[in-house]
Amino acid sequence: MAGVNDKVQLAELERTLQQNQATKFMQQGLGLKDPARFDCRGSLNFGQDCEIDVNVVVEGEVTLGDNTTIAPNCVIKNTIIGSNVSILPNSVIEDAVIGNGASIGPFARIRPEANIGENAKIGNFVEVKKSTIGKGSKVSHLSYVGDTIMGENVNIGAGVITCNYDGANKHQTTIEDGAFVGSDTQLIAPVTIGKNATIGAGSTITKDVADAQLSLSRSKQTALKNWQRPVKK
Repeated sequence: MAGVNDKVQLAELERTLQQNQATKFMQQGLGLKDPARFDCRGSLNFGQDCEIDVNVVVEGEVTLGDNTTIAPNCVIKNTIIGSNVSILPNSVIEDAVIGNGASIGPFARIRPEANIGENAKIGNFVEVKKSTIGKGSKVSHLSYVGDTIMGENVNIGAGVITCNYDGANKHQTTIEDGAFVGSDTQLIAPVTIGKNATIGAGSTITKDVADAQLSLSRSKQTALKNWQRPVKK
């Protein structure tokens, strides 16, 4: 029986606990690239042929389906992850549900009450909060999706933001099946983007967009003749 008299001994006991848990998980069939660099600070249930790389932290209650992989430096908390899911490096997932075949990251943040659908993609530097992402939809780059209901097979371009907060209250954005939202677009909630609608890149959308409609809001491009770039004095 080991006692704890200082922080060093506490850390040593924690390492022993983590090593014992890692050994048990591997004996049950979990693949750990380096059991010395894995922390389970709660409970972990997993299916067949799952692989976890180094420096992954599991907190609370986490469930993995079959053939799911978690890349290095991820934090997973109170989350259900389906089968054939890829969690790419440096992603943080909390209080969420990840559907079968989805891809998350790298550098993604999935916040509480997010539900990522089957075969959906959440890419690098994307944050999703309290939103449903439909089957096969893609949010691939540098976007914020909050308080949103997104249908199936939606494409969200780089730099799209759902502007859900008016300074006092949160509002919902709805993006229906097959919609295409161009890069650097702001969707000012509450707003609905219709089925198979297209939003031109660089738009600020404040009104609902009808099904199959192209909507855009841009200032007119101007070319100034005889303009000269300033030079240093």
